Amino acid sequence: MLGGGPNIAAMGIGRAVGAAFSGWRDAIARMLVKLGVSPNRLTVAGFYWTLAAGACLAAGGGDRFAWNLRPSLSGGPGGSAYCLLAGIMLVLCSAGDMLDGAVARLGKTATTFGAFLDSTLDRFSDFAVFAGIAFYFAVHRNVTYTLLPMVALFASLMISYTRARAEDLIKFCTVGYWQRGERMAAVLIGVFAHNLPAMLWQQALLPLLTVYARIVYTQRVASGKPVADDPGHSHSGWDKFRLWRFPRMSWQYDLVTAINIAWLIFARIPAGFDPISRALGL
Repeated sequence: MLGGGPNIAAMGIGRAVGAAFSGWRDAIARMLVKLGVSPNRLTVAGFYWTLAAGACLAAGGGDRFAWNLRPSLSGGPGGSAYCLLAGIMLVLCSAGDMLDGAVARLGKTATTFGAFLDSTLDRFSDFAVFAGIAFYFAVHRNVTYTLLPMVALFASLMISYTRARAEDLIKFCTVGYWQRGERMAAVLIGVFAHNLPAMLWQQALLPLLTVYARIVYTQRVASGKPVADDPGHSHSGWDKFRLWRFPRMSWQYDLVTAINIAWLIFARIPAGFDPISRALGL
């Protein structure tokens, strides 16, 4: 490879993609630094794009895909391009979310308030997305898919809260697969695949396991019990099969990610599926 670049075959898929992505991100960030763009402006711009995405999801998040902007708020889900527009806006939001830190780092403009603003607006962004989805299904009188976004939002907030609270007590608490990057990627894939039902089931249930993992990790560290930071070197044989505990850039992480992506694309759950309403006789 020219320029003495990394050996992609030896690095693995995740590491190779990560290295390429980091290179492109930093190149764009350097250009933005030269243009005088501040990281806080990128953070706020990304938040506005998320609000717009939430509005699009509220208008037609569960609709079948079509090249028109006619929401079908009566008579069941129809066809519109609102979900596609929401996906495009979420891409712009994610770009701002990823670039603000790089701009702050490369431009040496990182501030304490900037980090606080970024984290705070992330929570607002999570709310905008899931509130928009919940509104859409509430209008369609689907109890299950109105409640699932609320659970997904709760899990998202608790992942952030458990880390923040734990790191007041212990050195760090970043354990668990479903960090913000993975959650945002899942929402993006679910939106572009026009498969919000599968995304909602995934995001309402699996991130709660990360919340649980952080609670258990904090309890063990706080009580002085041994903790395996690297599951690959754990003395427990079972830990080596818990692939979701392995860090990014490992083949175990890549495999878990591939399974989650496959679910989002191929697990076609009908948007009208409403087991809670059926159980309650509504």
